[in-house]
Amino acid sequence: MPIIVNLDVMMAKRKMSLNELSEKVEVTLSNLSILKTGKAKAVRFSTLEAICKALDCQPGDILEFREE
Repeated sequence: MPIIVNLDVMMAKRKMSLNELSEKVEVTLSNLSILKTGKAKAVRFSTLEAICKALDCQPGDILEFREE
C-alpha cells in the first residue's frame, strides 16, 4: 500500500509509549497497534485528530504517500 504510517516515529520523537497514547486518545491498544504497524485499512478523522492533538503534530507527520 502506498500510504505509510509513521506513528512510531512521532511517538519516539515525543517520547510517548503506545499505552500512554492509547489513554490520551481513548483508542484501544490493539487498534493503535494495527494503525502503528500499517495494517489498518482506514482511520477515522476523529481518531487522527485525537492522535495529532496528543502528539502535537500534523496529519502529514503521521501519514505519508509513496509511489510504489
